[in-house]
This record gives sequence, C-alpha cells and structure tokens, in this order.
Amino acid sequence: MIRSLYETHLFVENLEISTQFYSTVLGLKQCYYEAERRAAFFWIGRDKEAMLGLWEKPKDEIDIRHFAFRCEKEFVLDQAVDFLQRHNLKPYNFLNDDTSNPMVFSWMPAIAIYFDDPDGHILEFIALLEGDSRPEQGVVSYEDWLSSTGVKS
Repeated sequence: MIRSLYETHLFVENLEISTQFYSTVLGLKQCYYEAERRAAFFWIGRDKEAMLGLWEKPKDEIDIRHFAFRCEKEFVLDQAVDFLQRHNLKPYNFLNDDTSNPMVFSWMPAIAIYFDDPDGHILEFIALLEGDSRPEQGVVSYEDWLSSTGVKS
C-alpha cells in the first residue's frame, strides 16, 4: 500500500531565511510560495517526486524535527563535510562526539552526517551502503565498517 514518503512539513520562525537556506544552500527547487499563508514548498530530488513544506510560525510553536536527505555514498563520504563547512554549518555525527566523521548505522547499513537548519531542525545526509546489515556492530566509523565486512571502499 505505502510506497514511499512524499511530503513532510516544518514550522520555521522566518520564512525568508528558511527559504533562502533550503533553496540556496541545499539547492532544493522552490515549487510554490504562498505569501498570505506564509508557506513555501520545495521539490526534493526530481519534480513531483517528494516535497518539503515550510510554514512560518511563532518561535514558541516550533517543535524541532528530524529528517534525512538520501544522497550518494561518495557525497556523504567525500564532500558533505566540506559542503556544510563552506556554508557555515557545523557537521556532526550520530554520536555527537565533537568530530565531523560520517558514521555507519550497521543495522541498515547506511552512512550519515548531521547538521542543523536555521531553526535547529536536525537534518541528515544519508547514503545506503551495499552489503548485509550487522546490527550487533551498532554505530561505527566507515573504516571499521569496511574492515568488518571485507568490502573495499
């Protein structure tokens, strides 16, 4: 019955700042803007494939949310941290151990790096990895994941 997630919404304090962030920094294509209702919508990936809606609300009505953008493995491994730092965003990993090294969720398996949007929503770049899941390993570095699986990067 359910095939994928199509749409999610976030409450933001300043629609213009958030619209700038999601369009200019993250490169999402704005597909609709409604000034009267203080809302903006963006395509994620190809047009009409998935959508993000932003709704301006007072700060006390904003609850912090989390979601992940699916990316290519090479981007998460080789480019995401530099991309985020160039845009004055602080990358952090799942362990929040003061490093910006992407980590592998062995139960999926997938590699991810986190960052926050202007309202503090927790965003993630994630890439699925080839190979079998290994939930017993927990969250590990990519190097540890590779050595445990025998897979070459």
